Amino acid sequence: MRILGIDPGYGRTGYGVIETDGNRLRPLEFGLIETGSQLSMEKRLLQLYEALLQIMDRRQPDSLAVEELFFSKNVTTGIGVSQARGVVLLAAAQSGLPVYEYKPVQVKQAIAGYGKAEKKQIQEMVRVFLSLPNVPKPDDVADALAVAITHAHTAPFQAKVERKIDL
Repeated sequence: MRILGIDPGYGRTGYGVIETDGNRLRPLEFGLIETGSQLSMEKRLLQLYEALLQIMDRRQPDSLAVEELFFSKNVTTGIGVSQARGVVLLAAAQSGLPVYEYKPVQVKQAIAGYGKAEKKQIQEMVRVFLSLPNVPKPDDVADALAVAITHAHTAPFQAKVERKIDL
């Protein structure tokens, strides 16, 4: 199974494509989609959309995993991130990808085994799970990979529940 994990943002969107083989996880591609701050919002969203379609076309993921939004202070930033997230969902829908959403606490629980784990703990566990020599940088990329890993850990159970198979 190939999973595209996304950490959405209108200025910087982290992405990571991983492949599962049983319990093994293998990174295929990860990086950052950046849009220029001098561009209008609609042009930034268009750049994001086109970059996402290229990644989806190149890597042919089976599903897309994205973290649910959580913001408590800056509503203006939250609105922009929400718009970028909408573009991510649109690109997934147009590509026929099922979308799975995870709360930040679910990601932390799946990656570190603790729902209040700190960012550095999550980043280090992403490095370990994917056998990477270094923690992926910047944080947006590590977060995208963490969401993809969360889905890799969760998907087999979800499939059984959806098919109502005895566990």
